[in-house]
Amino acid sequence: MKINNWRNRARAFWRSESGLGTLEIVLIIAVIIILALLFKDWIIALIEKLMGKADDEANTIFD
Repeated sequence: MKINNWRNRARAFWRSESGLGTLEIVLIIAVIIILALLFKDWIIALIEKLMGKADDEANTIFD
């Protein structure tokens, strides 16, 4: 009986339509910024690599 009650509460919590509060939004933004700072060098290298490939492909198309 207790397990069913717990399941019902969990389902009700999951389905609740309450909006996000300011604190949750700030925490999500903080996590995204921290991840971006941690992987900054990798992200920049990836973008430069992709842009280089796009530039090479554009040069072969327009030559």
